[in-house]
Amino acid sequence: MPDPIVHVIWINAGLSCDGDSVGLTAATQPSVEDLALGYLPGVPNVRFHWPLVDYDNGDELMAWWWKAANGELDPFVLVVEGSIPNEKIHAEGYWAAMGNNPETGQPMTTNEWIDKLAPKAWAVLAAGTCASYGGIHAMQGNPTGAMGIADYLGWNWRSKAGVPIVCVPGCPIQPDNLSETILYLLYQAAGSAPMIPLDDQLRPQWLFGRTVHQGCDRAGYYEQADFAAEYGSPKCIVKLGCWGPVVNCNVPKRGWMAGIGGCPNVGGICIGCTMPGFPDKFMPFMDEPPGGKMSSSVISLYGKLFRNLRSVTNDTLNHEPSWRHARAELTTGYQKVW
Repeated sequence: MPDPIVHVIWINAGLSCDGDSVGLTAATQPSVEDLALGYLPGVPNVRFHWPLVDYDNGDELMAWWWKAANGELDPFVLVVEGSIPNEKIHAEGYWAAMGNNPETGQPMTTNEWIDKLAPKAWAVLAAGTCASYGGIHAMQGNPTGAMGIADYLGWNWRSKAGVPIVCVPGCPIQPDNLSETILYLLYQAAGSAPMIPLDDQLRPQWLFGRTVHQGCDRAGYYEQADFAAEYGSPKCIVKLGCWGPVVNCNVPKRGWMAGIGGCPNVGGICIGCTMPGFPDKFMPFMDEPPGGKMSSSVISLYGKLFRNLRSVTNDTLNHEPSWRHARAELTTGYQKVW
């Protein structure tokens, strides 16, 4: 394989379960193999430095981090996985680290790596909700002061190439959302794509521009005020606690793996895991959202009426016309003209 043109330095040393790394291995559009082995036309050659799958380990693996920090890898994309702890709030010790500083022999904190690598990166990509907005570790009452990469670097931060922080949230991330975003950035780095379009929360617009509800298989039931009363029902599950009508996420439309699955599609409520306010603003998860109570009550006023009217129309349309028969007569209304 030709020498790599774009390096991907992947830090999963934040506060994380590594679920986003594991999720990416399930991507198919494109797959990790497509990206790493150069199967896609026009995509620059890529070298991943990713602890989950890298052949290098220990000092051999960390050597690539130091090359990037010293400006010896150009360009490279910095991928951050896991929330960023605040190392300024304690007098000693550290919350998260990866590798050692060869000069001191002490662990290199995640904060130190970001400080060294972000200014030299062509782009910074936050993989998953923890890296994007803080996620579970940034809940109220946490002891680490955890935050997302945009909180750490600043929401208006730009890379040396002028690229904003790119956030691809999800807990865990939808695999193809992450691989497709990486693909876009590689095309952009090669000069084959314009600046990546992001919304005001730094998410790719084409992935997060619509709500769960707009792509949900159950949306038609909501419109008709036909709500599930228990799990296992195929009807709309908003009254069981689903936040789908107000959450930006494409999982029901895209599926989870190979177009299959997605939380509401398989009977699970949406808990808002792609949103900056997750999880605090969406708890308790199993209660009907306050806004949902109001909107579903309003819909109930006319939804049931529409459902009954449509049932009558459906019954009419669900029968064949009377002239289709095997009798020895023609009753279609055809008139001979010669």
